[in-house]
Amino acid sequence: MRNPLASVAARWTPRPETVRRAALAALVMSVVIVVTGGAVRLTGSGLGCDTWPKCSDESLVATTEMGFHGAIEFGNRLMTYVVSAAVGWFIVAARSAKPRRRSLTRLGWAQFWVIAFNGVLGGITVLTELNPFIVAAHFLAATALVTVTTVSWVRAREGDGPPRPLVGVPVRRAVAGLTVLAAALVVVGTGVTGSGKHAGDDSEIERMPFDWDTITRVHSALAWLVVLGTLAIWLGLRVVDAPPAVLARARELLLVLLAQGVIGYVQYFLDEPELLVGIHLLGATLVWIATLRLLLSTREREGAPPTDEPPARATPPLTTVS
Repeated sequence: MRNPLASVAARWTPRPETVRRAALAALVMSVVIVVTGGAVRLTGSGLGCDTWPKCSDESLVATTEMGFHGAIEFGNRLMTYVVSAAVGWFIVAARSAKPRRRSLTRLGWAQFWVIAFNGVLGGITVLTELNPFIVAAHFLAATALVTVTTVSWVRAREGDGPPRPLVGVPVRRAVAGLTVLAAALVVVGTGVTGSGKHAGDDSEIERMPFDWDTITRVHSALAWLVVLGTLAIWLGLRVVDAPPAVLARARELLLVLLAQGVIGYVQYFLDEPELLVGIHLLGATLVWIATLRLLLSTREREGAPPTDEPPARATPPLTTVS
């Protein structure tokens, strides 16, 4: 007996462009829910729904008595279903593609399980009354979803052949090291947030036991290392005449980093206004996506899915009349 996905795959063959759009939709929604989650914290709505999985002991959903904070928190919970729908579309499209691409299907299911795990983690966040370490883990799990959706989007535009390096070993190692630094930057950023004033609720909320100024300086130092590392890689790629796509990814990362740095310094000197903190959160997500794209651009896989353009008509051979 066929499972539902196999039944759909037997009746529907999506165009390659459809699979790519589904992958992009999942990526976009994974970024959106990071932003809406940040809005919950920055508006002090983290306990707008004071229990989980219900919004309150008496109601599954937010009520008018819960006010603005309840609406914000419950709205963010509903966003999980929107993200799940986008991921579900990608899973169905990837499973139905012909020829079958098991790697894409596995990536789709990885997205699903990350969402499920992070949903439970979000519930634990509420039940522990916004424990800052659980909040940080919740954000890092959301970043894990962004990671998988980014890889899925890139893989949907490639074939399934073995990876072939496009740059030399020193450059690949440098990019891998840069990716590790960028990951450390994201992790330390959760410490800055967990030690800062935006706890997610107006009541007394436990904060991380770090000196905020000190951990902010550590975060800034890591950011400078990532910027300088990206600049060095970009210049190195120009020297070795790297493929244009790799050079473009390095340039994009450098530009996003510079914009993110400006926002970070401005928010620091303005004492962390909520709007700038939210923009900085979005910027952190875009930096991570750009880093992953640079890493994945250093190799290619042959056998890319065909485009949706109709094949050119063959020109009939000329015949001579004798």
